[in-house]
Amino acid sequence: MPIAPSELEQHRSYLTAYALRRVGDSGLAEDLVQDTFVAALGAGQNFRGDSSPRTWLTGILKHKIVDAIRRQAREPVVSAEADEEVADFDELFTERGHWNERPAAWGNPDSALEQSQFFRALELCLARLPGRTAQAFMMREHLGLETGEICKELGITPTHCWVMLYRARMTLRECLQQTWFAK
Repeated sequence: MPIAPSELEQHRSYLTAYALRRVGDSGLAEDLVQDTFVAALGAGQNFRGDSSPRTWLTGILKHKIVDAIRRQAREPVVSAEADEEVADFDELFTERGHWNERPAAWGNPDSALEQSQFFRALELCLARLPGRTAQAFMMREHLGLETGEICKELGITPTHCWVMLYRARMTLRECLQQTWFAK
């Protein structure tokens, strides 16, 4: 049962939001969704209807995201925009390491996580991680890949992967405590 092109469009906003949460770049997220639609149209005859179209499209999108991460691992690009973000990060703090503009109190942790300021702080902390460490962390925490899959993609041993993930978590914890949670 092929999927109709008109049916794809109703899933665009969900898929774009899904991709954006995983790659952190709106342009790349939109490109990945478009690639997903092209792949879905090309393989539409393979859609048997065992799952919902959204589930099927999300599965295709996950593969596109992993492919994008692989490309980034092979072709690291340093942009002027990334340098500006790190500079912006440094400007957010006073000499004592506190936010110059403090966000609203935490209150309910679930609602605080939705605050764009927190995600901005997290993105900036992630940008400070070494490239492969950040990739391993994103593959595990955002894409939900298993250790074996991460090791295969990055060409590392499971022990190295665990060390990288531990270091990423500890570095992010310290960065967020110094920035977001500092009083």
